[in-house]
Amino acid sequence: MKIYLTALVKCKAGTTAQMKDFLDKLVAASRQEEACLQYELYQSTTDETQFIFHETWASQEGLDQHVKQEHFQLFSQQIADIIDGPLGIYKTDRVH
Repeated sequence: MKIYLTALVKCKAGTTAQMKDFLDKLVAASRQEEACLQYELYQSTTDETQFIFHETWASQEGLDQHVKQEHFQLFSQQIADIIDGPLGIYKTDRVH
C-alpha cells in the first residue's frame, strides 16, 4: 500500500541558504531510492525559512528504510543546529 507523507521543516532565521543546500542533497539522494515514487520539496512564499515535502512511498517498509539511509541520517545531523522546532510529519490518505 502506498504511503503519502507531508513533512514540514523550518530553519532558524539566517540559515536558509545552508538549509537549502542540505535539502537539495537529501532530495537528490532520496529520489534514487527504489521505494520512492514522489519526493517534492517546496518553499513557502511568505516565510523563506519554511519548507514542505510531499512524498509518496511504495510501502511502509520503503519509508522505514528511507529514514535508515545514510543520506537521511547525515541530513538529520547536519540540520541539528539550524532547525527551528521539530519536524512536522503527516501521513495521509489520498482522497482524490
